[in-house]
Amino acid sequence: MAEQKQNRPRGGGPGRGMAAPVEKAKDFKGTIKKLVSYLGAYKIAVFFVMIFAIASTIFNIWGPKILSKAITELFNGLIKKYQGTGGIDFDKIGGILLFMLGLYVVASLFGIIQGWIMSTISQKITYRMRKEISEKIDRMPMNYFESRTTGEVLSRITNDVDTLGQSLNQSLTQLITSTFTIIGVIVMMLSISVKMTGIAILIVPISLLLIMVVVKNSQKYFKTQQEYLGVINGKVEETIGGYTIVRLFNEEENSLKEFKEQNEVLFKSAWKSQFLSGLMQPIMNFVGNLGYVGVAIAGGIMAYNGTITVGDIQAFIQYVRNLTQPIAQLAQVSNMLQSMAAAAERVFEFLAEDEEEQTAENPVQLDKAEGMVDFDHVQFGYTADKIVIQDFTSHVDPGQTVAIVGPTGAGKTTMVKLLMRFYDVNSGAIKIDGHNIKDFNRADLRKNIGMVLQDTWLFKGTIMDNLRYGRLDATDEEVYAAAKAAHVDHFIKTLPGGYDMELNEESSNISQGQKQLLTIARAILADKPILILDEATSSVDTRTEGLIQEAMNNLMAGRTSFVIAHRLSTIKDADKILYMQGGDIKEQGSHEELLAQNGLYAALYNSQFEELTE
Repeated sequence: MAEQKQNRPRGGGPGRGMAAPVEKAKDFKGTIKKLVSYLGAYKIAVFFVMIFAIASTIFNIWGPKILSKAITELFNGLIKKYQGTGGIDFDKIGGILLFMLGLYVVASLFGIIQGWIMSTISQKITYRMRKEISEKIDRMPMNYFESRTTGEVLSRITNDVDTLGQSLNQSLTQLITSTFTIIGVIVMMLSISVKMTGIAILIVPISLLLIMVVVKNSQKYFKTQQEYLGVINGKVEETIGGYTIVRLFNEEENSLKEFKEQNEVLFKSAWKSQFLSGLMQPIMNFVGNLGYVGVAIAGGIMAYNGTITVGDIQAFIQYVRNLTQPIAQLAQVSNMLQSMAAAAERVFEFLAEDEEEQTAENPVQLDKAEGMVDFDHVQFGYTADKIVIQDFTSHVDPGQTVAIVGPTGAGKTTMVKLLMRFYDVNSGAIKIDGHNIKDFNRADLRKNIGMVLQDTWLFKGTIMDNLRYGRLDATDEEVYAAAKAAHVDHFIKTLPGGYDMELNEESSNISQGQKQLLTIARAILADKPILILDEATSSVDTRTEGLIQEAMNNLMAGRTSFVIAHRLSTIKDADKILYMQGGDIKEQGSHEELLAQNGLYAALYNSQFEELTE
């Protein structure tokens, strides 16, 4: 559900998002400071955005004042014509209108330029953030990803960065234009009439008060709507994913009943939130109309007394209309700023997470390790108060196959993670060819270690690309040789397209056993001196297991191999077997030696043998 909630759609309504709930930043001011600092590289571009936005706003505001002169000229011309003392000066009116048209053209050009610059800035920032997050992921410790859901990590690089980019693009320019529009409109209104400006200004607190009332009452319904959108999405996904189980237990009616109850809550909350949000526009229109009425009455009286022109009344009414729109926009901007700050805070938190040390001070340089591995009194715990590995000591000669067995939770996979240096030991040391693995650069260490896991991983692309992922500079002939050694060449040639067949995103167009064989072929091609095989045959049938086991034997030939297996029949030929329990090696030796001891390993082996013969 965590992932669903993060990716669910956000609600909205005719109120232009003013009433929609937004996630708020824990430290709004601190995050905005970081974001401003982050924008430092683009400060010149941002400066020009502000200049062009202000210029565009000024020219747009100036327009009604110029138009008022044309209307006044037209009105005076009509009066003169009626009185027989003259006529309408169309040349003068035409000149005024052409000048006004030029103003609007220039204002539009400035608006287009600032929009282009701001879009460029926001996209460069999102590009930079995605790049930094992607690079950061490669430097993050394994425990970060093991303690969080995949959806939460993905949300940082997708939802949060997108929200930040869109909000930044819209909010900055809208904040500038709305603020200067309000200031400019009030200045122009004062230049026409102080009295009428006082009447018009009364609509501002009334508008703000009504907006606050609508937001306050609609917020709780939007919150419920968002919550139940996630609940409904989860219910649908759960039901579709487990459709056969629902049918098997005849739970269709109960499932439908639950869905109807949840859908009813969603319907009521969505209706109320959308209705209240939809009230925003008519309320703003009503308040604006009140302002028009007041201005019209006062303007008519003043025009009658000759203290104001007809054109100025028209311009003033247009300014009153222009005053209500930026007020609503500022309310929207406040929400966008909250969303932007919350998204930016999550991104900055991720970028500030602790990193692994990627390089050693004086790194060991080995072109290719021989494969001798020593575990010297290794102690480790994922947390300081919970030690998983108590005292692990063992020596492995180059080319030996070591099987690690034991009950679930014994620490088998943990030892593999320590060898790969996904985690560092608390005390003791792990050595390769006599060198402490902490003295290697992490990338150099992992160049010498290959892995084949129970959970196969293949990406969307051709089979050839997936195999060559093990060694990008491998020739086609080397790829074919590795595929033959893994007993997968014949199977590939039977597929449509052969090695050029495209695997889908889930690799579901081939079987589990075939996927496992491909990962073994990839490991053979990589040609690493040390191998880790973690439950590589646990999810396939007996016949496929035989093929995989033979492929694994080809893979392990001449390499130091660590095999984790629950099926003890697959590791009888190992040079050394380590029986782990409670984070310690309880027994170690060959298969025959451990059976002769008649201890923990023998008991485990005999119990599996009995299960197979029953």
